Amino acid sequence: MGLYVIVCGAGKVGWNLARELIGKEHEVTVIESDRRRYLIVEQELEHAVQYGDATELWVLERAGIQRADLVVAVTGDDEDNLLICQVAKEKYLSDRIIARVNNPRNLDTFKLLGIQPAVSATDLILRLIEHEVPSYGLVHLLDLPEERLEIIELVVSHQAPAAGREVQELDMPEGSLVISVLRPDGGFVPKADTVIQGGDEVLIVLDPGLEPAITDQFVSTNGRG
Repeated sequence: MGLYVIVCGAGKVGWNLARELIGKEHEVTVIESDRRRYLIVEQELEHAVQYGDATELWVLERAGIQRADLVVAVTGDDEDNLLICQVAKEKYLSDRIIARVNNPRNLDTFKLLGIQPAVSATDLILRLIEHEVPSYGLVHLLDLPEERLEIIELVVSHQAPAAGREVQELDMPEGSLVISVLRPDGGFVPKADTVIQGGDEVLIVLDPGLEPAITDQFVSTNGRG
């Protein structure tokens, strides 16, 4: 069954998101407060876009927030996105919300107020840069605070305790699991007897707070070698 999604903000992100969701046969209402922008988007989306300020309760109610499966706030104003998500979560008990964070410095504020997931394009690009540039260190690929899970990527140092050991021999803390090993010839799901090699890129799913113990196993403290 399709979802009913309210998208607040008809900028490039909101417009493209609505287009893709409609193409996947979901029901969508886009709310846009700028009259000129609304008229432009309305030429394509027609009845799927409404004019109004999504920070106002009556506008959200007119859009049918009471039955929305997902509320996505992607305006160009972080304060508006924060307010929209707070209202959706606290007044209308929406359990699925997504917020765009234009300034990555505001990410902590969104997290502090329980607005998750909060997505920052700048932060995502930085993660991609970290992933693409070889380095011995830890990269957060995915954080799932509601599920209390993280997925991280590490490049195994040649002098790390894990190098040269089978997966079943690793001193992994409870609540962590190696789910993938990436090598120049491709990636694979490791078996118990897979030997971890220096230079391997490993993906690990873990409970929050276990990063230091994981780093101790896979990254040498004696330099990059």
